[in-house]
Amino acid sequence: MGLNLDDKKAVVDEVSAKVATAQTIVLAEYLGMPVAHMTRLRSQARASGVYLRVVKNTLVRRAVEGSIFASLADQMKGPLIYSVSEDPVAAAKVLNDFAKTNDKLVLKAGSYAGKLLDKAGVQELAAIPSRDELLAQLLGIMQAPVTGFACALAALAKQREEVVA
Repeated sequence: MGLNLDDKKAVVDEVSAKVATAQTIVLAEYLGMPVAHMTRLRSQARASGVYLRVVKNTLVRRAVEGSIFASLADQMKGPLIYSVSEDPVAAAKVLNDFAKTNDKLVLKAGSYAGKLLDKAGVQELAAIPSRDELLAQLLGIMQAPVTGFACALAALAKQREEVVA
């Protein structure tokens, strides 16, 4: 049973709201993927803060109309799953990682900050560390000198104790 006009408007509004705050959209074909795999993919997306949805292509075209993702409309053909995220790499990372273990999910295209990406571009984007990973690396780099200094002071104090004793 198809959607009535009010339902279609609600879907377009929902997708438009997600697109308005998004930095990345990735499209993938899912033809022949079992329901259990799709459920696992949705769970992984939810855990990563990614909006993942199967929607009629015409409704998504309307939702991206006038946005920085409008150039993606030409790629919206066939059975697609849409991955949308505010994090620049999360949408690409979720679909790319899942596609590595499931041959039924095929990356098709994407868009990052208005720039159209092909399959290779989506894979390159997915290879970039996430924001949380980059922050953890930065914190480690910032803590290294302080940790080294603390270790040197502890070694000096231990050396003094041995000399005094």
